[in-house]
Amino acid sequence: MRIDFKNAASEAGEAMAVFSRYSHTTRLDKKLTELVKIRASQINHCAHCLDMHTAEARRLGESERRLHVVAAWKESGMFTDRERAALRLTEALTRVSEIGVPNDLYEEIRANFDEKDYIDLVMLINIINCWNRITAALAIEPPK
Repeated sequence: MRIDFKNAASEAGEAMAVFSRYSHTTRLDKKLTELVKIRASQINHCAHCLDMHTAEARRLGESERRLHVVAAWKESGMFTDRERAALRLTEALTRVSEIGVPNDLYEEIRANFDEKDYIDLVMLINIINCWNRITAALAIEPPK
């Protein structure tokens, strides 16, 4: 680790903690939230977050098979329409400068999520992307 984030800038750490706590207050399915965090962390090459969120997904009862293929979810029939929509939005927002959020994606999301859940999903994706970027900047690795 390059810098001890919590000691060097405790206010920043607390701001991220508050931001992160929001994701725990939503009614989104907990397994779905972990799949979203895993997919964003795969795209962002965040080993620390991948280690943490795959362990949490397993604790919640997510199958090893699905965890192994989440990176190739488009090619797999293992994911529900709701999960597929969430994973597609995760990829779009994680790569927003490349992909954006086209209207067909918005329509797919809205077919599977109401307004509140859509906003909660957007917030969740932003939270994990923020953590991925902090982890990359500070070179935080998974525990050995």
